[in-house]
Amino acid sequence: MLGCLKNPVVVTVEINMNLVALTVIGLISRLWGLSYPRAVVFDEVYYGQFVSLYMKRIFFVDDSGPPFGHMLLALGGYLGGFDGNFLWNRIGAEYSMNVPVWSLRLLPALAGALCVPLAYQILVELQFSHCAALGAALLILLENSLITQSRFMLLESILIFFILLAVLSYLKFYNLQRDSFFSGSWWFWLLLTGVACSCAVGVKYMGLFTYMLLLTIAGVHFWHMIGDRNLSNVSLMCHFLARGLALIIIPVAMYLSFFYVHLTFLYRSGPHDQIMTSAFQASLEGGLARITQGQPLEVAYGSQITLRNVLGKPVQCWLHSHTNTYPIRYENGRGSSHQQQVTCYPFKDVNNWWIVKDPGTQQLVVSNPPRPVRHGHIVQLVHGITTRYLNTHDVAAPLSPHSQEVSCYIDYNISMPAQNLWRVEIVNRESDTDVWKTVLSEVRFVHVNTSAVLKLSGASLPEWGYRQLEVVGEKLSKGYHQSMVWNVEEHRYGKSQEQKEREVELHSPTQMDISKNLSFMAKFMELQWKILTLKNEDTEHKYSSSALDWITMDTNIAYWLHPTSGAQIHLLGNVVTWASANVAALVYTCLSLWYLIRRRRKIYDIPEDAWQLWVSAGGICVGGWAVNYLPFFLMEKTLFLYHYLPALTFQILLIPIVLQHLGNHLCSSLLLKSMFSALVVAWFSSVYLVYRTFSPVTYGEPSLSVTELKDLRWKDSWNILIQKQ
Repeated sequence: MLGCLKNPVVVTVEINMNLVALTVIGLISRLWGLSYPRAVVFDEVYYGQFVSLYMKRIFFVDDSGPPFGHMLLALGGYLGGFDGNFLWNRIGAEYSMNVPVWSLRLLPALAGALCVPLAYQILVELQFSHCAALGAALLILLENSLITQSRFMLLESILIFFILLAVLSYLKFYNLQRDSFFSGSWWFWLLLTGVACSCAVGVKYMGLFTYMLLLTIAGVHFWHMIGDRNLSNVSLMCHFLARGLALIIIPVAMYLSFFYVHLTFLYRSGPHDQIMTSAFQASLEGGLARITQGQPLEVAYGSQITLRNVLGKPVQCWLHSHTNTYPIRYENGRGSSHQQQVTCYPFKDVNNWWIVKDPGTQQLVVSNPPRPVRHGHIVQLVHGITTRYLNTHDVAAPLSPHSQEVSCYIDYNISMPAQNLWRVEIVNRESDTDVWKTVLSEVRFVHVNTSAVLKLSGASLPEWGYRQLEVVGEKLSKGYHQSMVWNVEEHRYGKSQEQKEREVELHSPTQMDISKNLSFMAKFMELQWKILTLKNEDTEHKYSSSALDWITMDTNIAYWLHPTSGAQIHLLGNVVTWASANVAALVYTCLSLWYLIRRRRKIYDIPEDAWQLWVSAGGICVGGWAVNYLPFFLMEKTLFLYHYLPALTFQILLIPIVLQHLGNHLCSSLLLKSMFSALVVAWFSSVYLVYRTFSPVTYGEPSLSVTELKDLRWKDSWNILIQKQ
């Protein structure tokens, strides 16, 4: 038992000093002077608002992507003790003392710094030399645009970190696959690939491009495994299931977990509630929840209700009527029914209340016990204040002449009988006997006589309609749309048969006890749909650009300008690196085509292992550049230079790959190799020189004179800010 103590316990550790040095230098380059400037820099004005909302647990929706990136920024604020109290209303505004600037910018800076050693390791795993790997890391280190983007409260550096981590993890997993199936390290790197992919997608949907690329590469590799007769069917199935678990199931589960944490933290009502459904709003603390808490769940005959249109566009609004009537004739000469106007009103109002009536009785109160309204039941909707019935008929709507006018019926003793019967159709029902429920049920009202559906057209009525939104009767044959769907938002059981007592009742709050909490999956599906479909009005920005401008860096973005001195920060790349990346991509493409044509002719210019290395490197680097760049040509959104940075990172990794290939296979003599090495050293010196030249506008200091700023304007399209003296 004690024999093991006769010999000392020895632990041997291998330390790659290249990695250590690159990590330290990367941290210095990104963390140095991180709190400067102590002012809001460009999109910090945008992300800072969400950090403040996280600190105050207030719900929000950001249509730019999932919440994981915002949560990481909020984590920085939490670690720094930020209380969320700062008005994010202006770029350049000085931060107050309660804002932990260094802490808020820390995680993006760390992510940017760690991209340097990740680049080194990726090239090592691609089986390239340590010299080439060191070159890739130094190019990432000295890339001005990546430095700028990682030193502020922005998401691109975090996105690039997870993208590179996913690529590295998969390469390590693939290289281990040759020798150690299902070992601990094999599982670790496979699982880390899926985790990193889900984190990349969780930061920004741009991460989905690299995720799809890695899934494709994994699919190709597995296809090759199928052809290996040394592997049994059981072994192949185990490999397939392992990849499915790590690369699909776990990323999906993690993606859901991001939203679970997001919704758990943000439980308070906030400014973005109005774009969500009534059920979602009622699940939040405060806001609509204060109104709907304690309402009856089941709508019954005699219920007093307000009806909110589910679409919520152009604004959220409620079915509404008032004593005013439609004009006898419209401005275009068409006539109307001169009935009482029915509109959709974007504010809470007593005229939004309606009473659900049984057509077979005159009773406007809820019986005891209540008789619930179910899917398919016929009802009449009585306007609470005017007691007139919701009606539609074969008269053209005021602004939508192909649809029917909706009104509250006035009996003028003419040949226009009331047509006020409506069939309740619960759209989200589970069975045909479902009860109509407050907040939860989404319903359509189908007119019995004409089969028209009550619909919000979205058009704004003229002055005679007080600019309220038009409501029409739309034929069912024209299809389904959310503008035809309504839900009960406020609800009480009517108790007063007399009109004056009922009016008092309509003004009073409800006091019955029922819970309407949504499940997590219901809230997730709604929030996910809003993120994907919510469109902000994209306006032309001073620093917006097209995808074509990015390749040659014909554009820049001024991030910050000191109010008095010439100090400023710009998103500008290292010109030599960007040009070299384009040349490397062109050389790779041309050489690949040349090799393919020659190999078709059975002429092999390079050994087979070198060819496989060349192809695999291109699949990662050229493929990564393509999937992160080309989709922007199909996007209808305002684009900025920083959208190109993930694609640029892959292109930078290609530069040392091409250089090593040229040196190994095209420089045949010792003299050519020496000359090529000298050119590479000279080229790399120019990269460093350009980095140093543009450092003042990368870090924001030292401040430059007007002459020095003008000297930095290497392209006429660059907007270097010159303050008037």
